Amino acid sequence: MAKTLLITGGTGFIGQLLCQKLASRGYTLTVLSRQSSEDVRALCGRVTPVKSLAELRDGEGFDGVINLAGEGIAEKRWTEARKQALRDSRIALTEELVEVLASLQRKPEVLVSGSAVGFYGDQGDTPVSEKTPPRDEFTHRLCRDWETAALNAEKQDIRVCLSRTGLVVGRQGGFLQRMLLPFKLGLGGRLGKGNQYMPWVHREDVVNGLIWMLETESASGPYNMVSPNPVTNQEFTRTLGAVLHRPTPFPAPAMALKLALGEMAKLLLTGQRAQPERLQAEGFEFRFAELKPALEDAVG
Repeated sequence: MAKTLLITGGTGFIGQLLCQKLASRGYTLTVLSRQSSEDVRALCGRVTPVKSLAELRDGEGFDGVINLAGEGIAEKRWTEARKQALRDSRIALTEELVEVLASLQRKPEVLVSGSAVGFYGDQGDTPVSEKTPPRDEFTHRLCRDWETAALNAEKQDIRVCLSRTGLVVGRQGGFLQRMLLPFKLGLGGRLGKGNQYMPWVHREDVVNGLIWMLETESASGPYNMVSPNPVTNQEFTRTLGAVLHRPTPFPAPAMALKLALGEMAKLLLTGQRAQPERLQAEGFEFRFAELKPALEDAVG
């Protein structure tokens, strides 16, 4: 009998590919989304769409859950209202999800829940593993509370994995899509001094990593879902320019970014030299470990 999974965030950049791969592996999928059923199926394939977690309360249950829901952190300026919306779309939803799981007739064996390397805050050029102490700033508090909400599922004897994901590169979406036009026009350049680290990861590796966490019974706790070879913003800029055969002569001054974006500029001007220490130690293999092949595939 096919295993059943609940996916939140299944219509997102990562979720669409994840649903396709899980379906090809024989899973039966239920996808939580506010979009119409027709749109969900168009993006995710043969899935059962639901519009709210309330529809699932007291239901039969699932073998596993992958929780990727959350509004895009870089889509709008961080006003107080926007910060609350980011928290609600991650933390409040995950809290409700864990409550609903408690009501099911059959509890899932595993919950794989999203997080981000923003958990660590700005770490400069210090190598960052899952044991690195975080800096107390907005992205850390957001990820910390998101993870805490998911870890409450352990009280129901559900295995919990946390995917601290980096900057995802892939075709036709993600942060890279926003960069392509200026770079293709020869207007790209580093951000600020360019010495901040960008913990990138290819979408294929994120999806494969989530499936690895789902299916590896010994896996639990936080995992840095990032390439083993993080690069600085300057290196990323130079490599993307080379892949596109374009110069990258126009840096964006830090002051201009701060004026335009406010507090959100920290996402662009700071970073983490994050390493996938636990994933590699526990046997996960990356398909795209180096930046240039990853970008060639993403823009191809």
